Amino acid sequence: MTRCIPERPAFATGSEREVWERLRTSLGPDAVLLANLRLTTDELDYEADLVVLLPAVGICVLEVKGGSVWHAEDGWYQKRGNNAVRIHPVDQVREVKYAIRKYVEADPRWRGGPHLAWAHGLVTPHARFDADFSVLELPRWALHDRDDQASLADRVEDATQRVGRNRRRPTAEDVELIVEILAGRHHSSYDVNADAVERAAEADRLTQEQATILQVTRLLRRVEVRGGAGSGKTVLALQQAKELTRGRSDRKAERVALLCYSIGLAEYLKRVVATWPRNHRPAFVGTYEEFGRQWGAPTGDREDSEFWEEELPREMARLAAGLPDGKRYDSVIVDEAQDFAETWWDAVLGALRDEEHGGVYLYSDENQRIFARFGRPPVELVPLVLDHNLRNTKQIHECFGPLAPSRMYARGGEGPAVRFVPASTEQALGVADDEVVALLDEGWDPSNIALLTTGHRHPEQQAQTEREGQLGYWRSFWEGEDVFYGHVLGSKGLERAVVVLCVNEAGNRDRARERLYVGMSRATDVLVVVGDPDVVRGIGGHDVAVRLGL
Repeated sequence: MTRCIPERPAFATGSEREVWERLRTSLGPDAVLLANLRLTTDELDYEADLVVLLPAVGICVLEVKGGSVWHAEDGWYQKRGNNAVRIHPVDQVREVKYAIRKYVEADPRWRGGPHLAWAHGLVTPHARFDADFSVLELPRWALHDRDDQASLADRVEDATQRVGRNRRRPTAEDVELIVEILAGRHHSSYDVNADAVERAAEADRLTQEQATILQVTRLLRRVEVRGGAGSGKTVLALQQAKELTRGRSDRKAERVALLCYSIGLAEYLKRVVATWPRNHRPAFVGTYEEFGRQWGAPTGDREDSEFWEEELPREMARLAAGLPDGKRYDSVIVDEAQDFAETWWDAVLGALRDEEHGGVYLYSDENQRIFARFGRPPVELVPLVLDHNLRNTKQIHECFGPLAPSRMYARGGEGPAVRFVPASTEQALGVADDEVVALLDEGWDPSNIALLTTGHRHPEQQAQTEREGQLGYWRSFWEGEDVFYGHVLGSKGLERAVVVLCVNEAGNRDRARERLYVGMSRATDVLVVVGDPDVVRGIGGHDVAVRLGL
């Protein structure tokens, strides 16, 4: 049977379908039949009812006019209801024929050369014309009336042969190329990335709605906003920094510092703030280490706990105490405050202009406390709780929900089910790599995918860090076009549409439950968990195991 494009077209009239069915069953397997071909140029919009591609013969464009059609002295007419309407079928089909030919020959894939045989014709499946009917614009052999329908395919081929006597006949390769130009490149497929973009936009909208909490707290100077993963804490921290910096009619603009521990999160905060007007930007944005470095504090190895827990905080507190007024801050905002050690707060509070009344705003999630250190600032804070998950799909939230410190309500929309892929702890990394390949094959953009480990770091993460340094590595999270390889320890406050979480640890280290919580909650749209079922069950508990299908 003839190849049809599309395979099951929708027609405006029954007469068009009738002619299409007749040609579909009688043209032969080498022919191609295109229906309802629409073409828009910078001049006009065109539509061809049918286009017949015949290898070794030519191309014929057909206009179909059903019902009663006739030709009078002043032109063509068609009966529509009780009215006789003037129509221009030959002009239509001739113009669309030339428009299609021009379009094909203008395509860079077309190799040029002499014109192919292009013909046009008019089909009137219900109206009859005499055998000797003839008008200058349409020979009788190009008009196919009711009595011609039984031999329509032969007549179309014969009419195209007549036009092509002095033209080049298309080869089978020509026909395939014309099909590709007219139909092939217009096809597209379901884009998994588009759904992720839409869900992210909706999450942004919900988070902005939630920003009204800042209006409620505008008279409070010491606040801790507690919220689980996906609750929009970071967005609120940014918004608070902007509002304090730019001031209000009832409050002067403040000198603000926006801090966090993670280099990756700090890079994100800096990128967002850089898009704001200058008078809305905080005076400082960065990590705790960078906060002290601006005063001359030393740098050190993040693996050196003595430096981080004792030496650096002590030196920063000393430097903060000697700051001039112009270098101090009216308010400090700390995102992911659960990462800050008790000894760090002396320097943070010491940098305030007014240690007693200066603004202190913390955004925290105690269940993401995956470092051994933890310390609350020695000041009274008013607690506020965010209990809506806005970022993760309901399916992802349901899986890590039992790990959260308090109940949260999922508002992140629907998504695919979370998948668990069993693998031994030793083999988990290789299996996780295979899952990344499978996701790429599904059509996910590499920049939307992250592979996170809970145990040893992925070799690619180690290589990239050695090659580009910590800062360059984290910049790749935001700028890179490839899959991101990371560890849950550095991923708090950061998300990817797709996360493959590799549980490549035995689960007997401290805070394994918190690491599982952080890793699972980094995925906003698709989550794949790879690991030993017994290990994951031991870390996450019965409820998580049930939700993962273990």
